[in-house]
Amino acid sequence: MKKAINHWSFPEGMPLQEIFQLASDNRFAAIELVIEEKGELSLDASPDEINRCVRLAREYGIHICGITTGLFWKYSLSAPDQETRIKSKTIVRQMIEIASRLNVETVLIVPGAVDVFFDPLFIPVPYDQVYEIAQESMREVAVDAERRGVTLCLENVWNKFLLSPLEMRSFIDDIHSPNVAACFDVGNVLAFGYPEHWVPILGNRIKRVHVKDYKTSVGTSKGFCQLLAGDVHWKEVVASLRNIQYDGYLIAEIAPTYKSFPELSIHDISVAVDRILTL
Repeated sequence: MKKAINHWSFPEGMPLQEIFQLASDNRFAAIELVIEEKGELSLDASPDEINRCVRLAREYGIHICGITTGLFWKYSLSAPDQETRIKSKTIVRQMIEIASRLNVETVLIVPGAVDVFFDPLFIPVPYDQVYEIAQESMREVAVDAERRGVTLCLENVWNKFLLSPLEMRSFIDDIHSPNVAACFDVGNVLAFGYPEHWVPILGNRIKRVHVKDYKTSVGTSKGFCQLLAGDVHWKEVVASLRNIQYDGYLIAEIAPTYKSFPELSIHDISVAVDRILTL
């Protein structure tokens, strides 16, 4: 397995060149980049902006292992509102295009949401309705992913949806596409399960892994903490990944601890992932 880091682990607004530099200095093999609506790397990125990312990756010896976005919380693939769903599917298609131009294999997707835990104004959507609409949306965009040779990796997040590995496995299989897989987030499971149980059930559907840690005694989103400081059974998780012969990236997705000293945050994350890889 290889060490990687997510774009969100760096301070908001940090220029891409500094991000690549810090990732390189801390011996990360790869980075998962975040696509925003506007900004240095956006949905409307020009060919020059895309080429600059490619050049930075080459210059600093960092592989771009995937792209993701936070926009699926705002524009859900399972939204009852058709206009929102159309917008969401457009975002997926734009990201597939960007991934293809970056020569990136995977795009991380949040397939739907019963609830948005950080938005008190979000009106919960019935679970069965979310499942049905999300399946329909995913089947549509999977066609585009197949055409461009990109894999859509569905992540387990705090959306009160796909709450068991059996259900997530069935959801992926029922799309019937070789270009739909899983991005398994270790820490996101701790509130309602055990990641070492999920891994063998999802098996080779897992194409990317996010690593974060969580303190179950807290029970809210404030329970997310630094790697190795929470309740993840890392030895069992690593063993389960090795048992399914997962040899891809462990992508650290950890909020910066020292906001004024990002180099310290990235160093600590790097050391923790190195330790996990020795288990």
